[in-house]
Amino acid sequence: MTIGERIRAAREARRPRCSQQRLADELSVARWGKSGFLDRQQVYRWETERRVPKEWLQFIEQVLHLDLSEDNETQLADTVTSVMLLGGTDVDRRQFLAASAAVGLAALDLPDAEAVTRRANRPGPVAVGMGEVSAVRTMTTTLGDAASELGGGHARHLAVRYLTLDVKRWLDGRYTDKVGRELFAATSELVHLIGWMARDEGNQGLSQKYNVYSFRLAAEAGENELAATALRGLADQAIDLGHIPTAVRLAEACEQRGSKLANPKALAYYRNTFARAAAADGDRTTATKLLTFSQTAIENAPALPGQSWASHYSHGRWAHESGMIHAQMGDLTAAEEHLHLALDIHGLDRKRTRAIVLADLGHVQLKRGNTTQALATWIDFLNCADGVQSVRINDGLTNITARLPHIPDTTATQELKERLAARAPA
Repeated sequence: MTIGERIRAAREARRPRCSQQRLADELSVARWGKSGFLDRQQVYRWETERRVPKEWLQFIEQVLHLDLSEDNETQLADTVTSVMLLGGTDVDRRQFLAASAAVGLAALDLPDAEAVTRRANRPGPVAVGMGEVSAVRTMTTTLGDAASELGGGHARHLAVRYLTLDVKRWLDGRYTDKVGRELFAATSELVHLIGWMARDEGNQGLSQKYNVYSFRLAAEAGENELAATALRGLADQAIDLGHIPTAVRLAEACEQRGSKLANPKALAYYRNTFARAAAADGDRTTATKLLTFSQTAIENAPALPGQSWASHYSHGRWAHESGMIHAQMGDLTAAEEHLHLALDIHGLDRKRTRAIVLADLGHVQLKRGNTTQALATWIDFLNCADGVQSVRINDGLTNITARLPHIPDTTATQELKERLAARAPA
């Protein structure tokens, strides 16, 4: 019998009946002298072989009167091992992973609460401190800045190589519990960036996988904001893929996890995501309420970016996303106002981001019957998009190409057709 099977058999043989929750409470008392520090989900994981309770073996033996010393303690791959395997597959074979609602919902599984504890204070070839943590964060910022400017199609392979070579060596090294949690959090940010890059390349399935692991690493590190941000990425992606019920569930989980944060930019970020999901689901009342909450939060946020991913959510990005939510709900006037706010007031100096807003603005203007303005905006879009590798840019090009045949032939129309033809692959 496996360890899990023996734990379950011993628990079920107890009289009076011993539930998973009761065993969890008894183990908590045995280890810390007080119940409430272990829940039934951990016992369930042990019994179903999802985890091996290495840190708990002596207390399980004490409470259930078992001898587990001769059992096989081979553990299923943890989050770190799994994401490294994914990274290796990504670089070596570029395996295609189909996107699905189930992959996104996998993030909502309870995290492995003992993950950092198992890896901390164990023998390892490399001593790791806060210097290595800082290196991961600096590299993530550098790669993220390049991707924000030029699109996720640039340098993703560098980010994956950095994860699977340098960061893996540090995760397998020697560190304290405190450093381990910071290292898990920094790795979560890097993995989230790689997921964003994959999505911006158009590889939705791979992106989902990375975002699930980003969430788990953040949750295992106890970083609520990073975990909420990973859920936000999954929710946003589910909307684009048409998995609307899944998107609503993920967006709600994201907003709930982030609702107690003191960071107003994070609150605006998560609430706008929930508003977008609600709008896509046809729930105008919820979407409107969340847009109001999001606006209140962003109005109270500092203009300068902070250190975290969510703290880089700018007033311009908020205006862009809010505009597209209004467009989803059919309020094109409010949509155009917000998109102009994003461009004219807040600037949006990144080429990729500004180009995407211009593509969206032209589409809204065309829907409002302002054809001349739409054509001028789309020419600005092409100027800004030059050299950017992003599926969002490609979507903008496809959208313009599909609408040009229905627009009266003018000098601007002809210029757009020639410019689009020049960008088309040979």
